[in-house]
Amino acid sequence: MEDPADMNRRNALIAYVLVGCTLLFALIARAAESRTGSWTLTHSDEAGKVSFAILYHSKHNNSNHQADWPASDFRGVDFAKADKQDVRFTITRDAGHFECDGYLRSGEGAGIFHFTAEPGYVAQMSALGFSGIDDDKQFSMAIMDVSLAFAKEMKSENIQGLDTDKLIAFRIFNVNREFVEALRKAGLAASDADKLVAFRIHGVSPEMVSFVRQAGYQPDEDTLIAMRIHGVSPEYMQQLKSEGYDHVDLQKLIAFRIHGVSPDFIGKVQTLGYKHPEPDQLVTMRIHGVSPEFISSMQARGLKDLTIDRLVDLRIHGID
Repeated sequence: MEDPADMNRRNALIAYVLVGCTLLFALIARAAESRTGSWTLTHSDEAGKVSFAILYHSKHNNSNHQADWPASDFRGVDFAKADKQDVRFTITRDAGHFECDGYLRSGEGAGIFHFTAEPGYVAQMSALGFSGIDDDKQFSMAIMDVSLAFAKEMKSENIQGLDTDKLIAFRIFNVNREFVEALRKAGLAASDADKLVAFRIHGVSPEMVSFVRQAGYQPDEDTLIAMRIHGVSPEYMQQLKSEGYDHVDLQKLIAFRIHGVSPDFIGKVQTLGYKHPEPDQLVTMRIHGVSPEFISSMQARGLKDLTIDRLVDLRIHGID
């Protein structure tokens, strides 16, 4: 029969091993959930904010995000202190929290961060219909502050194609409830996630939509995006109006910008005797190089009654 003392020693040893294994597994689990990277902090041009960058690099993921953050997010940090100071602060998001250590001098500095994911976030987002959130996405969603409240808010707007990736893109490009509802007030459906992101990227604003619609147009969303890409702005439209080109078809205005039909070009052509050429004629002139200089050179040679079509023919056939 085994000695009771030996049995106690053996049981104690087993207990120590089990505790050690438990601690080891906990550390492994924490390492899987936690990320370590660096941060930098500099002054911002925007009052009440600081420029904060988070840099993270691994074999599978590289992230470098810099934006203006409210100074109030950095609780306990004295940005007014001129001397060098050690700082420690925590930035808390629904998706997880960043524990930051480092230093500042005169409100600028750098350090390291440890990110720990919030365990219940994925399940809560999934319940709202936003699935496919892996570790990398949860990290990005913490950086971009894709909160549960934001997810609920955008879901309530009944936007087609709104998935997890689009929700992150909404945060990146500042597509929010105010933007969506302002577009709808201006007369657009604003119900497609891809188009809303494209609007932000290219600068289709509610103010632009209101101007265009008040000018008598009923553009679709693709036309509005094309207008911004090619520079058909309210200012450009007003300039054309002063040259007598009011309510030109929007596709032709886009063609104007693509081919360089500017108010200056129109003005010079009209001073040479060609009063109010048709929009298609103006585009054709630019395509084939019928410039004010070419017209002047023809007139200097006594060819003063050439029509625009005839001028285009001369350029097509290489006559100068």
